[in-house]
Amino acid sequence: MKKIILAFILFCNLAVYAQQDPLFTQYMFNKLLINPAYAGSKELFTIDMLNRTQWVNIDGAPETFTISAHTAMRNKNVGLGLYLFRDALGAFNNQGLMGTYSYRIYFSQSSLAFGLQFGFKYFDFNWNEIRTKDPDYLYDPQDVRRITPDANFGIYYQSNRIYMGLSSKQLLQNDYGFAKKDGKNSFSKLTRHFYLMGGFAVPLAEKIIFRPSLMTKYTPNAPLQLDLNASVLFSNVFWIGTSVRTGDVKTWLTGNAITFMTEFKITDRLKIGYSYDLSLNELQPVNYGSHEIRLGFEFPLYESRMRTPRYF
Repeated sequence: MKKIILAFILFCNLAVYAQQDPLFTQYMFNKLLINPAYAGSKELFTIDMLNRTQWVNIDGAPETFTISAHTAMRNKNVGLGLYLFRDALGAFNNQGLMGTYSYRIYFSQSSLAFGLQFGFKYFDFNWNEIRTKDPDYLYDPQDVRRITPDANFGIYYQSNRIYMGLSSKQLLQNDYGFAKKDGKNSFSKLTRHFYLMGGFAVPLAEKIIFRPSLMTKYTPNAPLQLDLNASVLFSNVFWIGTSVRTGDVKTWLTGNAITFMTEFKITDRLKIGYSYDLSLNELQPVNYGSHEIRLGFEFPLYESRMRTPRYF
């Protein structure tokens, strides 16, 4: 099972209902990838780069690169951000650029934010990437290239000890794939994705913080996905943790993958993170796992307004 081919032709259906968003293990360190209301929550200018290589040793397996930046403005109620991504899966190539605006309401020791992302996605399907055992040389399909607008919305609550977020992506559900079948035009649509996440921080000792979290991902007509994570922070410098991810919430006892992750604060401005996913399904014998490498940069644009440590 070293070829991922069947997934390549799904765009030919009149409508595709599947999880179309890239998968991330280290989402809890950069929630802007999932929830636009997170923009500006750190009250620092934050740049985050992440590269994910999934299912190593499987030809055409997903590869994802993202770079994002966000900050709170001088008016601390307003956050702005930018999110760029490239997600490749065999002949599929998805790229996008999303701008982010958030508005934050502050309480005595917490905040509630509302965020909106708007931008464009570029979809590219290259038939030359398809390899078959017995090719049909009379069949000469055209490559698919399409640019479509998209929008995401989110709500995010945060204090120094807890966070919760609810978001929806691909709100516009625009067409992104096109093909002709039996003389008729067929389109594939972007499907709305819904995310619910939350976590909290518990001091175990003077310099040890325990942080459990979870994320639920729902897409119509696709299995409900659940991520359960537990991590520990040492001396506000070193994170280490593990997660269990289900492909179907009904199988949460066995899981779809188990992940191991770590983050190290090299300086006050630079962090580096790494995660490894081990598949627990039918793919396990034919791949060497999935890897994510992340770099994070944080800079104060204005005088620091943080009064308590932030663990999110």
